[in-house]
Amino acid sequence: MLPHGRSKLVSAGSGVERARQLAEAIAGSGTIVQRPGAVQRPGAAERPGLAGWPARRRLPTERVLAGQLGVTRAAVREALSVLATEGRVSREVGRGTFLVEKRRGGGVASGRRPARPTDGVDAGDISPADVLAARRLLEPELLPLVVARATERDLLEIERSLDGGETACTTDEFEHWDLAFHHAIAIASHNPLLVRMYSAIEDARRGEIWGNLKRRGDSAERRAARQGEHRRIFEALQAREAAPAVDAMGDHLERVTVAMLGEGSALRLTVSSPAR
Repeated sequence: MLPHGRSKLVSAGSGVERARQLAEAIAGSGTIVQRPGAVQRPGAAERPGLAGWPARRRLPTERVLAGQLGVTRAAVREALSVLATEGRVSREVGRGTFLVEKRRGGGVASGRRPARPTDGVDAGDISPADVLAARRLLEPELLPLVVARATERDLLEIERSLDGGETACTTDEFEHWDLAFHHAIAIASHNPLLVRMYSAIEDARRGEIWGNLKRRGDSAERRAARQGEHRRIFEALQAREAAPAVDAMGDHLERVTVAMLGEGSALRLTVSSPAR
């Protein structure tokens, strides 16, 4: 049971702020779950998340969290999306949603989640050009899988993130929903390896250079344009039409590349290679 009064955390602020506050409340609610065959060390139940200890934190169901926090399941789902896009929870099919524990020094505690391609790499060292080149290689190729495998709940989550982008009033709010939209698409592929690969792109998108570049070129008109591109992607996915979805995603990422890096940048990312 969560501490009494925790639901007051989500009573004020913007939609994104409320989701983040609720996410912090949820992040403190995990229960201790032993791995099969593991031996509990003395005191481990009181100190989960320490490196090498055989315990991790599993979240209650959305229904239980909603009841404990006094909010709707939709609000819980939005908060879980915040945690997922920040890499703070791991969703395991048939087992539940688990918090990703961190060492006090900021590293990932052993056994809390699989290693990511960017572990040990400073996201600030990854250039926006590299992020965009990786996105253009990976994201369109996810969509045939999404068309084939996405459940109705997956599509509802993609649409929810799309609707959130409609209400965004600032660059940071729109970036939050932009991340959530593309994250939901990756999750809907139901391919754990591709989702893990995509998490590396998400980590890089949280870097300072990417954020500064997005803010520098931001405008209400550009946000509206990106939102329209998102809607075309979603409509193709909803119609289960792979080719139009791939085309819409490719067009979207090309326009993002041009907006962030300038005219001709999309072609340069396609044909350029490292100097030998």
